[in-house]
Amino acid sequence: MSIIDGKTVLITGGTGSFGKACVRQILVKHKPKAVRIFSRDELKQWDMRREFNDDPRLRFLIGDVRDASRVRRATEGVDILIHAAAMKQVPACEYNPMEAIKTNVDGAMNVINAALDNNIPRVIALSTDKAASPVNLYGATKLCSDRLFIQSNEYRGPKRDTMFSVVRYGNVMGSRGSVIPLFRKQKEKGELTITHEEMTRFWITLPQAVDLVLSSLEVMQGGELFVPKIPTMKIVDLAKTIAPEATCRVVGIRPGEKMHECLITQEEGRLAYELADRYVVLSPSLSDMPDIKKYKKAKKLPEGFEYHSHTNDKTLSPKEMSKLLAEIDAH
Repeated sequence: MSIIDGKTVLITGGTGSFGKACVRQILVKHKPKAVRIFSRDELKQWDMRREFNDDPRLRFLIGDVRDASRVRRATEGVDILIHAAAMKQVPACEYNPMEAIKTNVDGAMNVINAALDNNIPRVIALSTDKAASPVNLYGATKLCSDRLFIQSNEYRGPKRDTMFSVVRYGNVMGSRGSVIPLFRKQKEKGELTITHEEMTRFWITLPQAVDLVLSSLEVMQGGELFVPKIPTMKIVDLAKTIAPEATCRVVGIRPGEKMHECLITQEEGRLAYELADRYVVLSPSLSDMPDIKKYKKAKKLPEGFEYHSHTNDKTLSPKEMSKLLAEIDAH
């Protein structure tokens, strides 16, 4: 029996790429009492309702994480909360910084307060590699959000009713924000635009991201930052894999963009542990840290450990990437 069986789950931003993939896996592999989809767009909810054939376990709630009272009402009676709502596009956040803060920071606080007020047992928030040593506003707001969720374990009272943890991962293949759809569109014209020939990124598929979140819900104690072990690939190699006959035109690094991404900084590495398929990063600010002994074969990482896309020893070959892309298309 899983932690989800018989429970009510709420997903903020539930009509997004992750939300839909997560809902599909929950309905197929688990037996939830209900799954609440909380998002702003009624059209996306209508489309999703039809996509899931009006599954009676689904509840579609219109609302914005910026609206504290609506979030509080929507989370009444919830057992598990997955926070996926965010402004995620780097240029949009750079151009609309106040809006990004309202959604990614104020929205995070609204979710946290609602979870505490309604005594939701398990809360997990989605993060991004851009939150590690951020250079753009999106990353900065997500770092702030991460810290808010982790530190909120201090607010949960003597009964320890609510646990908060965070999952941080890299670029999601198959999501709407991925560069893959852009490259496929550019392939038709025979020229792909890349920002730099040496740029690298971490890659994870949507099913892998969902598996990471749901499995982290099972083992979380509250206060952990979970980071998956995932492969790296150069953007230019991805472009050549998608369109081997096309030419690549270098357009330069955009404002707020890194050459390489980071999932665990050297500072975070001091309190990081290695598990079979992921890392667990603890916070030095928590007075009651998770008991690392409860994680099977957890191994303390060496001094100076950090996890960057350009030094990652796990890389994707063109053949491996092609296989993953075929799997994405099959779904």
